Amino acid sequence: MARQEQILLLDPPHELKFRGPFTDVVTANLKLSNPTDRNVCFKVKTTAPRRYCVRPNSGVIDAGTSINVSVMLQPFDYDPNEKSKHKFMVQSMLAPPDMGDMEGVWKEAKPEELMDSKLRCVFEMPSDSDKTHDGESNKVLSSSLLKSESSLPKSASASLDDGEVKKIMDECKRLQLEVQRLREENRQFREDDGLRRRKTASSSPPISAPASGGVLREEGLSTRVLAFCILFFVIGVIIGKLAL
Repeated sequence: MARQEQILLLDPPHELKFRGPFTDVVTANLKLSNPTDRNVCFKVKTTAPRRYCVRPNSGVIDAGTSINVSVMLQPFDYDPNEKSKHKFMVQSMLAPPDMGDMEGVWKEAKPEELMDSKLRCVFEMPSDSDKTHDGESNKVLSSSLLKSESSLPKSASASLDDGEVKKIMDECKRLQLEVQRLREENRQFREDDGLRRRKTASSSPPISAPASGGVLREEGLSTRVLAFCILFFVIGVIIGKLAL
C-alpha cells in the first residue's frame, strides 16, 4: 500500500540554504505547519547527523498551529568545488487519540501511516556585491565613529566605560562635600574659640592668647592641608585613568 501524502506544510519546501562563511555555526530555519484538525507527530532525520544539530528534532504539532525548527550546521572547511550531498527528511504521522510515549508511538506505527518530505542542503558563500555592500557599510560606520571621537577631547576618548567614569565623579563629589564640611567645622571652631577667649579675656594671662591663636592656626592649616591632599589625590587618579 502506498504511503500517504505529506499533510504538513514545509517552509522552505525543498531546500535548506546555509549561508557562509562556515567558520562558525550557521543556522537555517524550517517552519512546519499543521493545517489539519488533528494533532500531528513529527521527527527530523538527516544523512549527516554528526554535522548538524536540530532543535527540536521531534514532537507534536497541534491542530492548526506551526512550529519552527532550527537546523544548525557545525563549522567545517568549505570547498566550493564540492557539492553538498546532505539531505533531511521530515517524517510525520497523525497522532493517535490515546497517545502515550512518543518513542513507542513511532515504533508501533505502520508503514502506510507514515508521511515524509525530503529536503536537500545548499551551501552558499556571500557574493561579491554583498561583500562590497558590507565593506561600504563598515566604512560608513568607521567614518561615523571617527567623527564622533574627533569631536571629543582627548581625555574623553580614553578607554573608560560609563560605569567607571560615574564612580570617579561620585567620589569627587563626595570628597568635595567632605572638604566643605571640614571648612565649616573649622570656621565654627574658630568662632566658638573666639567667643570663649572674649569671655575669659579679663581673667586669662595676656601671654596665653597668642598661644591659643597659634594652636587654632595650626589646626586650621592641618585641616586645609588634609582636604587639599585628598582633592589632589582624586584629581591625580582621574588624570591617570584618562591617560591609559
